[in-house]
Amino acid sequence: MTDGEELTLADEIVARARIHAREVREEYELAVDLGALEWTVSSRARRRAGLCRWNADSGVATIVLARRAYDHYDWPEFAGIVRHELVHAWEFQHFGESGHGERFRDRAGALEAPRYCEAFAEPRYVLRCLTDGCDWRATRHRASTPVKSPDQYRCGACGGAYEVEHAESGRTWTTAGGYGGAKAALGDEW
Repeated sequence: MTDGEELTLADEIVARARIHAREVREEYELAVDLGALEWTVSSRARRRAGLCRWNADSGVATIVLARRAYDHYDWPEFAGIVRHELVHAWEFQHFGESGHGERFRDRAGALEAPRYCEAFAEPRYVLRCLTDGCDWRATRHRASTPVKSPDQYRCGACGGAYEVEHAESGRTWTTAGGYGGAKAALGDEW
């Protein structure tokens, strides 16, 4: 770093993650090649706290950490996310694939890494079944096709129709036209 340059929050996140990765490799004897590991920070991620991408051609794993998750969690929780992604990197480096199966569960358990992380952002949309007695509910952070055109999809539990609610405003719709109307009515508040 030269005079006048300032560290960004992304720099801080990557630096802490790299330090923790070295500690994990030593303490837990995780045979992950840190030299074949790249780190980046996503300022857009809203659902995933982290992910690990694998480039089989180069043999490099890239761990992407969510800035919003770093802001939301205390360091011990966020460090658990780093360990979770390190297990994925280890699997990719040694087996060419990774998932959340038995091998992952065993290694993540040994590292005290969570199998999944708690949501760190409120969803923008809530999908709810309209069938009496069915309590199916799903959340979405983006305006996916099931959000935009709910009449083209069915409840995940009973197969009935569902409605979508814009969580911040409380507006609901059951058709593509209803989605368009709610979006237009909310304007800048969308």
